[in-house]
Amino acid sequence: MKKRAALLLTLVLSLLTSVIGQKSSPVPQQNAPDDDEVVRVTTNLVQVDVTVTDKNGRQVTDLRPEEFEVFEDGRPQALTNFSYIGLDANAAASQPSSGAVKPRDKNALPVPPVRLRPEQVRRAYALVVDDFGMDFTSMYFARKALQKFVDEQMQPGDLVAILRTTSGIGALQQFTSNKRQLHAAIDRIRWIPRYGKHLTAFSFGSEEEESAPIDGSRPQLKSSPLGDSLNEMEDFREEMFKVGTLAALEYITRGLKELPGRKAVILITGDLPMGNANRTSARTMSALDRLIELANRSSIVYYTIDPRGLETLNFTAADPGGKPWDTGPRLSAMRAGSIDSQAGMRYLAEQTGGTALVNNNDINGAIKRAIEDLKGYYLLGYRPEASSFDPKTGQRSFHKLTVKVKRSGMMVRTRAGFLGIADDKLLTAPKLATTRTGQLIKALSSPFNSGDIEVRLTSLFANNPTRGSYIRSLLRIDATALKFNDTTDGWHEAVVDIMAVTFSAGGEVVDEANRTVTIRAQGRTYDRLLRDGLIYVLNVPVKRAGGYQLRLAVRDATTLLTGSANQFIEVPDFKKKRLALSGIALTGSVNKNSPGDADDASALQKDASAEGVVNEADVIVGPAVRRLRQDMTMDFGYFIYNARMDKQTGSPQLQTQLRLFREGQLVFTGKLTPYDTSGQADPQRLSTGGRLFLGSELPPGEYILQVIVIDALADEKYRMATQWIDFEIVR
Repeated sequence: MKKRAALLLTLVLSLLTSVIGQKSSPVPQQNAPDDDEVVRVTTNLVQVDVTVTDKNGRQVTDLRPEEFEVFEDGRPQALTNFSYIGLDANAAASQPSSGAVKPRDKNALPVPPVRLRPEQVRRAYALVVDDFGMDFTSMYFARKALQKFVDEQMQPGDLVAILRTTSGIGALQQFTSNKRQLHAAIDRIRWIPRYGKHLTAFSFGSEEEESAPIDGSRPQLKSSPLGDSLNEMEDFREEMFKVGTLAALEYITRGLKELPGRKAVILITGDLPMGNANRTSARTMSALDRLIELANRSSIVYYTIDPRGLETLNFTAADPGGKPWDTGPRLSAMRAGSIDSQAGMRYLAEQTGGTALVNNNDINGAIKRAIEDLKGYYLLGYRPEASSFDPKTGQRSFHKLTVKVKRSGMMVRTRAGFLGIADDKLLTAPKLATTRTGQLIKALSSPFNSGDIEVRLTSLFANNPTRGSYIRSLLRIDATALKFNDTTDGWHEAVVDIMAVTFSAGGEVVDEANRTVTIRAQGRTYDRLLRDGLIYVLNVPVKRAGGYQLRLAVRDATTLLTGSANQFIEVPDFKKKRLALSGIALTGSVNKNSPGDADDASALQKDASAEGVVNEADVIVGPAVRRLRQDMTMDFGYFIYNARMDKQTGSPQLQTQLRLFREGQLVFTGKLTPYDTSGQADPQRLSTGGRLFLGSELPPGEYILQVIVIDALADEKYRMATQWIDFEIVR
């Protein structure tokens, strides 16, 4: 059994590659089309989403078309389209589990995440922490609220991202339903001194500056040519930080536009002014209005949360003293500054149909209110007048939308309006998407395995004494979607672009691989490629421990069709010597009584760093695809790292257990089995595995195999390690 497991694991982690051929090739260009959205603005139709609640904040779902009144610039419009979209009803039909999410039991075994398909997405939203504009205390409470939300409130069918406004280009790669991945993102949220607000509200103040502000803002220097210049420069610096926040939100909004249906951004920020207490900043307002128009055209609602809670807005014992006659002006300035810091939050939420949740000490409750507001919405459409879109002047005049409900006691929220220009001219695809790199990046940005080319990604973590930690990825590409050209010498040739990017949990780019591969095949090899697909192997070294997301895109250089896939991988910290597991190599076989044969293991250990196209006996049931049939035997193998050794016997005390899940539901739990370590060459890297017969009683569907290892000699907190891998059972 051990030899069989070692063979399976070596097959994947040290795969002997057979590279068919690689060379560069010039690439033609094309434009990428945009997808339809919930909110539409065209010359023939204006369609917007509307939320209606009663006086207690509960959504009203039984309104009829005749109960709505829609006005454009004060002129009534006749409804041509009407529907209510109930997201909870959609979720019940597509999700394997139902009911409220219970608080996490810290002693319970971890449950593997279920990968969402596009049709299973119930709600898509981004929780954005504005580390440009939050102080240390607010950042702490925001992190606690996010952790509680993920553990207790996140529902099946929710596609979520937890982002920072300083997280950079990788921000949009983090949309997931995987709670472990979301917790890894939360762990990266930190107060940043160079961006964030001051550590306390009393950072300034001296005998020479008796009028120092008590709201955490910077002090104004005494009037002088130098002081005036420094004040002006600091005003400009703070304004740039606000514009930087809005630019980051615009980037996030553009990424959310590609997701299906109605989306939301829940922004947690301690400061989003539209200027200051005395003036409105033209630069900030321009960026804010641009963000609002983009959000409205992209079916995105903004909810804003102020983590500072309910402020006293009065003097406390900790405030520096001042002259008695300065008390009134100082209080007025403090209160005006507090109101101004929330002005942008209110404006952004109101203009996009959301809510500003401010002056409340319960951050988690505010997040819950925003999520509850996404249960459903009305879609109202009408045919706009010709004057709404003036083709002669080309002016993009703003048209105000007002929606009223005739039933008494109703609260109506919708988007403030739209510019008089159609979507196809305002939200055109960026020029970047016409280039090779741009098309690959566009494919990478999808949170789903998507595109015209079917791609399946299997990434396995491993560690060895010489190479250290690394990720070995097996990519299966549907060869029937590729364009093979016939050559003069009888070969079939296709050119494929491959881009793989590894992101940290914080969204930073860790590593990138960019390849152009020429696939050449003939005869039976070509027939097998078309039947079973193409397997390509990539290796990515990992220098630091942590959570990583590998995103990969492929592109046919002839047809320009693309496909993408992604996977989250956790890399343990080997310096801490804690129990850890490698990825699981899984395959299927027909004969359930065969003990396996490891005689060829030595041949499979050549050049573990090699990359390229590989030959595999049976691609479909192999470790890259894992599509097994009923009555097959499933073989799996993995490594156990850093097991504690008994000082007397020199051996570890390990137990292993299997669990099987079908579409999120536990269907099989194996017994805890003692692990025999005899015959192992490296006690810190123990090879193990097993076999499981898949009888005809297991219905076809998507499954997850979970392995659990318990180390009786380790500290209680680090005594258990777990790993899982998905597979499919077909008839």
